[in-house]
Amino acid sequence: MLNHPLVSVITPAYNAEQTIDATIASVIGQTFRDWEMIIVDDCSSDRTRARLMNLTASDPRIRTLFLEKNSGAAAARNKALDLAKGRYVAFLDSDDCWKKEKLEKQLKFMNDRHYAFTFTGYEYISREGEPLQKRVPAPQRVTYSDMLKNTIVGCLTVMIDRQQVGDFHMPDLRARQDLATWLALLKEGRAAYGLNETLAEYRVGGPESISRDKWKAARKTWFVYRRMEKLPLWRSCWYFCNYAANAVIKRF
Repeated sequence: MLNHPLVSVITPAYNAEQTIDATIASVIGQTFRDWEMIIVDDCSSDRTRARLMNLTASDPRIRTLFLEKNSGAAAARNKALDLAKGRYVAFLDSDDCWKKEKLEKQLKFMNDRHYAFTFTGYEYISREGEPLQKRVPAPQRVTYSDMLKNTIVGCLTVMIDRQQVGDFHMPDLRARQDLATWLALLKEGRAAYGLNETLAEYRVGGPESISRDKWKAARKTWFVYRRMEKLPLWRSCWYFCNYAANAVIKRF
């Protein structure tokens, strides 16, 4: 079972000593057991490394890799993808968590319908882990054009069948590398399918952090349109207006 796990959980970590315990616990607590978790520490400057060594020693399904140079989340995820043995890969950052039936329900959803790329709904929690009474639903189907207009797919909810999709990596971007990856996969003509259940928890900082992150995401989204997807200016403006409108809707 450990030699050929069905699901590989991809987790980049950076200065996550305050949250990594809950993240790992949410994977260990899954009702589906045939998984491996690959955690790549991106040269943390706090006690994340010490926490990982203590937390992972008792479960052979969890593997850790420590980068010697801070390289960003994309590089950390790609290192984990290179080591992954599972047919399915699922993404979970080191400050987020899963509901206990997340893997079980999502795998059934995929297998019953032969889907290659799926995601679920999720909810927001505070830095302290308290629910913020805000949920992001999963639409039934997302195409390439849909993704350009609405970045509603949460990375912490994505699961991909590599038997259907093939091996893939994330582009070397410091932000929005997940969006660029989903667009690359959808551009080939497939769609992503949503399981509209709240199966993950996305941790956020305070109001100032949220506002700063929104502006940064907007700038990086524009970069993806123009530099990665090479969309003409008028199409980039059209998609960006839709993206901005949907971002406001999601927030309120």
